[in-house]
Amino acid sequence: MKMLWKLTKEAARYKGLYVLAILSTLGLTVVNLTAPKVLSAMTGVVEKGVDDKALDTIIKFAFTLFLLYLLRILFRFLSNYLAHKAAWHLVGDLRIRLYNKLQSLDLGFFHDKQTGDLMSRVVNDTRDFELLYAHMIPDIITNLVTFLGVLIILLTINWKLALITCCPIPLILLSGVIFAKIVRPFFRASQKCMGELNAQLQDSLSGLHEIQSFGQEAYESEKLNTKNFEQVSAMLRALRASAIFHPCVEFLSSAGTILVVFFGGYLAYKDQLSVADIVAFVLYLSLFYAPVSGLANLLESLQQSLAGAERVTLILETPSAIQNAPDASDMGQVEGSITFESVSFHYSNEIPVLKNISFECKPGMMVALVGPTGVGKTTATQLISRFYDPVEGRILVDGKDIRSVTLESLRHNISPVLQDTFLFNGTIAENIGYAKPDATRQEIEEAAKTANIHEDILHMPEQYETQVGERGLRLSGGQKQRVAIARAILRQSPIIILDEATASVDVQTECQIQKAIKNIAGKRTIVAIAHRLSTIKDADLILVIHEGEIIERGTHEELIARKGFYYNLQLAQE
Repeated sequence: MKMLWKLTKEAARYKGLYVLAILSTLGLTVVNLTAPKVLSAMTGVVEKGVDDKALDTIIKFAFTLFLLYLLRILFRFLSNYLAHKAAWHLVGDLRIRLYNKLQSLDLGFFHDKQTGDLMSRVVNDTRDFELLYAHMIPDIITNLVTFLGVLIILLTINWKLALITCCPIPLILLSGVIFAKIVRPFFRASQKCMGELNAQLQDSLSGLHEIQSFGQEAYESEKLNTKNFEQVSAMLRALRASAIFHPCVEFLSSAGTILVVFFGGYLAYKDQLSVADIVAFVLYLSLFYAPVSGLANLLESLQQSLAGAERVTLILETPSAIQNAPDASDMGQVEGSITFESVSFHYSNEIPVLKNISFECKPGMMVALVGPTGVGKTTATQLISRFYDPVEGRILVDGKDIRSVTLESLRHNISPVLQDTFLFNGTIAENIGYAKPDATRQEIEEAAKTANIHEDILHMPEQYETQVGERGLRLSGGQKQRVAIARAILRQSPIIILDEATASVDVQTECQIQKAIKNIAGKRTIVAIAHRLSTIKDADLILVIHEGEIIERGTHEELIARKGFYYNLQLAQE
């Protein structure tokens, strides 16, 4: 019930459409309840003999039935369409809300999540809300009103026979409760397996080049086949339970019909029930057991919908570890000073990543972080953008604790260039302009010139309108890096973070990237991570990090003269 209440609150914004759909559903139910009464009355007229007066009455009854059936068409259309319209709008809203929620969550949330599974929750699991609100709820209302309406009518016809008719109902409800408890875990497992299947498929398609290069097509196909049939097996377990439940409900409904026929015949034999009443009872009997029999389908669909809804609400109710403070202020445009004060950090496993890191970077300075892989350099830069919060200590930008300002205003002042450069599937101009949607072509080209990529673009067939392909597949590694630098430059943020900007490029491309960095040096505050020390020789301050601690600091010349850890790194690269 808690889950249903949460879902009902989600749908409240479309209450107008739902009210109209429910009213149409009630109208449809009234029509369905009235038609048998008219047929019963017509039977009573025919039973007494047909004369001219009776024929006029029959014609009136026929015309009434005609109008009722027309109304049934209208009410059924309004009931179905309005419920579907509201439900699909709800699905659309939930997909955007779920996506926005994922965007707002801290990076720590994604450490143990698979992209394909999250995609499955956004696309597939939200679709189950349509099943719930366009089919389940209208059907439940229709069945409940029909059941109560028919029960009242049957009680007015013959209360003894009506009570006998109700005998199978408790058994049907009990079987429904048992079925719900059994089948929900199966549907939940099926939804989970579907998410894992999507994750495996997304992973395989993303790594198709590697799969073909290493000849692992059969291996990956087998992995996908395993995930595929795990989902199939989970669904079949749910359907097996349904295959048992459905015939049981049908049998209990048939048993009720048998009781009515037997006792109805007995009452007719005793002259306690007329032929017209028997006809009415039989006509209403199908309407009476239809909602009860429909319980099987409703319960099956309900369990499937709730299983998907659980996976959606689990994301929506996940709190983000990184949020704006209640009194957070907009920091505006900053000059670009960065201060680390005794900053320590660890992830959820509580293994220290950074330990007591302190340094100051004045506006326009270039600070370089060097050291072996996995010592916390990238983590330190992510703390500046507040993708994580320090466990101890604090980080200041222009003298303000970054936890006291809004995330939007903080990140507006920082532009990252990551080692694994991500370009969107669009044109070069669109990717550079992504940082500033209202940028003019001249601004985009100026940024490209500063990033030393303009000439490369001019030699491409469609120049700035060249499609880069998914993740920038049509560009070289160096070109992607420089496009990313141009994107960061265009934003005109006072702080630029370069995370291995020259990683995995040749010497010539490295020189071009170095020129791009020199073009912005002194104009922006730069925090650079580098394994290639040639990239950061001109840095104002070099911090050597080892096992999460700063073990050396100074300029390139100072650190070389000290002949310590940095000196040995330099020798290893010569």
